[in-house]
Amino acid sequence: MSGALRHALLGSLSQERASGYELARRFERTLWRHAWHAQYSQIRPELDRMADDKLITVVATGARRRRTYSITRAGQAELQRWLRAPPAKFVARSEFVLRLFLLSTLDPADARTLLAPIADASAEELATLRAAVATAGTSAGAGAPLSFDRLAAEFSVRSVAALHEWARWALTELDR
Repeated sequence: MSGALRHALLGSLSQERASGYELARRFERTLWRHAWHAQYSQIRPELDRMADDKLITVVATGARRRRTYSITRAGQAELQRWLRAPPAKFVARSEFVLRLFLLSTLDPADARTLLAPIADASAEELATLRAAVATAGTSAGAGAPLSFDRLAAEFSVRSVAALHEWARWALTELDR
């Protein structure tokens, strides 16, 4: 069984039927991009494997062999199994954090040059995320139960806010 991409696709298809292209766009252009990055070239072969494994099925075929997929009961069961069995150990792997450990090899001016855009970009991304979450919250209506999409979106907001605060702090420290 493939890793997290398979489960990200199952989760996305559990919410709505989609083609490979639509799934790639969802990962690229929605709040999903904060959870998982996947390109069409990765998604397409995984969809074929998932169909072979009977986790998804083709429910429509369109122009240029475009296929729309839907999750099967076996796919739902696999998604539920995966969600209920979190990893025994959380392993953080981030190229960004690795670069932070290696910043000491640069002089402070070069480090500042690298950190300032992070502060700026995180401020912009935070504003975009907060607007998206606010819009999503108003479409749910007053008194609606908390959606799990909202929980994930709020995690993204708080993560980007932490990154922004950290970048501002790091710049202040470099200026000392």
